[in-house]
Amino acid sequence: MKKITILGATGTIGINTLDVIKLYKNDFEVTALTANKNIERLEKLCQEWQPKYAVMADTDAAEQLEQRLKNLPIEVLSGVEGLTKVASLTEVDMVMAGIVGGAGLIPTLAAAQAGKRVLLANKEALVMSGQLFIDAIRQNNAELLPIDSEHNAIFQCLPNSEQAGIQKQGVNKILLTASGGPFRTFSIDQLQNVTPAQACKHPNWSMGQKISVDSATMMNKGLEVIEACWLFNSQPKDIEVVLHPQSIIHSLVEYVDGSLLAQLGNPDMRTPIAYALGWPNRIKSGVKRLSLIDVARLDFEAMDFKRFPCLQLAYDAMQVGGTSTVILNAANEIAVQAFLQEKLKFIEIPKVIETTLSRLTSKDADSLDIILKADTEARQLATELVA
Repeated sequence: MKKITILGATGTIGINTLDVIKLYKNDFEVTALTANKNIERLEKLCQEWQPKYAVMADTDAAEQLEQRLKNLPIEVLSGVEGLTKVASLTEVDMVMAGIVGGAGLIPTLAAAQAGKRVLLANKEALVMSGQLFIDAIRQNNAELLPIDSEHNAIFQCLPNSEQAGIQKQGVNKILLTASGGPFRTFSIDQLQNVTPAQACKHPNWSMGQKISVDSATMMNKGLEVIEACWLFNSQPKDIEVVLHPQSIIHSLVEYVDGSLLAQLGNPDMRTPIAYALGWPNRIKSGVKRLSLIDVARLDFEAMDFKRFPCLQLAYDAMQVGGTSTVILNAANEIAVQAFLQEKLKFIEIPKVIETTLSRLTSKDADSLDIILKADTEARQLATELVA
């Protein structure tokens, strides 16, 4: 029986993880479930799964949840301390890191430091802490398995998971596929007045608001480029983004002999989740089988960096290194939130990020304190820019 903590249990990743686990209730035990403020949904999950711990990131929400669960033998915790505790519990074997944004960094890092199998759906943990996170995985004999469909695909297509560097594995480059989001065919003029509702309506995937907007701006793909650099010990120049509107090929690996290996499947997060839960074995996911006959065609297009400047900003930040990627991520989160609140235009999101990057100096990201300080400074400046 493998015991699991699910960070971000009420989000898309958490719900899909529980959906897969339902198929294997004799093999997995849910030890802890966490959420930010969604009391009602976490209460229902706690009643269904009976975890030992429930954590609300918001303290007030935790107090309300505790009252609702007072007749159940569930310990309710709160805040970063509660999240960190359940991510590093001795009895837990694996941690699904599904918290969106920078808020997931500290508990995800705690899971790595505790030597857990980390199922990484929170790309910001690597975007922000990079080498610090990879070192924690290595030094504590933890396992790192990517959940993003693109990185999971690359992981499946590489010969092994060693951090030797892709060239030593005969790899020429990594190709990250991108659907292009809801605005793939929009001109720059058409992007001037797009709404949050439009941006959140992804054509292929069911995701939360923040990641949906990131997909629309292509920042999500930029963060994935940074994540891929750390996961697969590669450089930005080794990674090419290719538009693939059907989202059937999740990513590819090109080898020096001219071979291209790709992982295909329906756009359903249960596939990479099941792969990581069962690794090194494969288990059923409950996903509908892919029919190539029904798909009929697979299209590819070159990336337009002028229409989607967020992707270039991510490449540049990773090239600079240090806390540049921390600043990039923080400014993006503030700008996206402002857009969702209709305080900022869609086309102004990259402008806020670029200005924040230009005004703050990158430093070596060799400690958590430095990373968190850079994150705070970037959020403060970005908040001033969107005011």
